[in-house]
Amino acid sequence: MNAVAPITKSVSTNPLKTSAPLGAALAWLGVDGAVPLFHGSQGCTAFALVLLVRHFKEMIPLQTTAMNEVSTIVGGADHVEEALLNLKKRMNPRFIGICSTALTETRGEDFVGDLRLIRARREAELEGTEVAFASTPDFSGAMEEGWAKAVAATIEALVPAGQSGTVKGQVNVLAGLHLSPADAEALRDMIESFGLKPIILPDLSCALDGAVADEWRATARGGVTVEEIAAMGRSKATLVIGEHMRAPGQTLEQRTGVPSLWFDHLTGIEACDRLCVELAHLGHCSVPPRLRRERARLVDVMLDGHFFFAGRKMAVAAEPDLLLATTRLMNDLGAEISAAITTTPGSKALTQVPAREVLVGDLGDLEARAKGADLIATHSHGRQAAERLHVPHLRIGFPIFDRLGAAYRRSALYDGSRQAIFEIANLFQAAHREVTPDSLNPFLLRQKEMRA
Repeated sequence: MNAVAPITKSVSTNPLKTSAPLGAALAWLGVDGAVPLFHGSQGCTAFALVLLVRHFKEMIPLQTTAMNEVSTIVGGADHVEEALLNLKKRMNPRFIGICSTALTETRGEDFVGDLRLIRARREAELEGTEVAFASTPDFSGAMEEGWAKAVAATIEALVPAGQSGTVKGQVNVLAGLHLSPADAEALRDMIESFGLKPIILPDLSCALDGAVADEWRATARGGVTVEEIAAMGRSKATLVIGEHMRAPGQTLEQRTGVPSLWFDHLTGIEACDRLCVELAHLGHCSVPPRLRRERARLVDVMLDGHFFFAGRKMAVAAEPDLLLATTRLMNDLGAEISAAITTTPGSKALTQVPAREVLVGDLGDLEARAKGADLIATHSHGRQAAERLHVPHLRIGFPIFDRLGAAYRRSALYDGSRQAIFEIANLFQAAHREVTPDSLNPFLLRQKEMRA
C-alpha cells in the first residue's frame, strides 16, 4: 500500500482536474433523450460545452439556467422552473438531469425542496419528462465524483424500489468514467457473447460514438433508455466498474436487492479473466472461443511488449480509477511508476496504485516529478510539459482535443489492453534515435545542452 499525499499548495499552476458538473453532464449524455442542465451562470456551461465538443467532436445538448447577479442574490428557483418549462416546450426531452455549480451551491439554496415544489406545481406541463438532481459544486471533487453523483441521482429518480421478478439473462452494468464509448460498446458485445442482456448506465457507446444520424434531434441520441433504467431492479446482478461507482452500486442494491459484483477496472489480463469467470457463472456457460483467442493474443502482445516497458520510468496523471488502470498495466509489463498524480483524495483506488506515493496535485506537479521519466501519460493539457521534458506523451482521460478519435480509443478488456500496449510501445519506438558519431561526441552534446 502506498502513501497518498494531499494538496500542499494554494494555487494550481496547470490544472489537472475537471469539474464535477461536467462529469455529471457527461454521464447524463449517456441516457437516450436526455438534456443535462447546469444550474449556474452561462459561463460555467460554456466552458464545459467547449471541452465536450473539442473532445468528442459532436453536438452536445448542454443547457443552462443562466443565473445572473440578481437571481444569484434572491434565489434561482424561478430560473430552474423557467428552464424546465422551456426545455419541455422546445425539446420535449425524456429526461432532464440538473447539476448544481459553485455559484448556486455557495449561496446555499434548497435545490431538492425547490424542485419538489416545481414538479408538483407544474405536473401537467412536465408530464412525460423525468427529472433528476445531483449536487455537484465545482469546488468539491472532480469528474469522477460528478459522474457518480449523476448515476446515483438517476437511480433514485427512475428505478422503483422493491421490484419483483427477474428477467432471464438481464444484468446491469454501472460503467465508470474511465470507460470510453468504444470500451462500453466492447463490454456490451462481451456480455452478450455469454447469452446475457446488459443494461449499461450510463451508455455512451451509442450516444457519443460519432454515428451520423438520419435526422437532427436536440436531445441526447442513443444510450440507455428511461424504460431500461426503470427495469434495472429486475436484473440478475449488477457489474460495478470502478471504485467511484461503488456508491451508485450500493444505492441500486439497497433499492432493488440486486446483488453487485465489484471491479476496480477492466484493463489487463487479471481483471479481464475475473470478468470472464463472473460472466460465465451468470450465463451458465463456458467462455466463448473468441474470447479465449483474444486472451491468447493479449498474452502474446504482453510478451512482445515487455521489452519496451521493462525498466522504463512512467509519470502518470489522471482521475483515480483511470490512474489505477493505467499504472497497473504499465507495472505488469515491468515499468516503474516514478510519478503518480491525481485529482482528488479519498478514493480507495489510490491505495492500490503501484507507486511509492500518489500526490493530489496538478500538471505542474507532474512536470516537476517527471524529470528523468521516459513517458508522460495524461490528457491533452500535458502536451507542453512533455515537450519541455522531451519525452513521449500518452494521451489518456479527458479532454483529448489534439488527436482525432478520442471516443474510439480503447484500453479495457483483452483487445483494449492489447491496443494500449501497442500505443505505448509505438510511442517509444517513434521517439527512439539511432546512435551516431555526433550523438557520442561530448563537445557537441555540451553545446546542445547550453543551447537548451
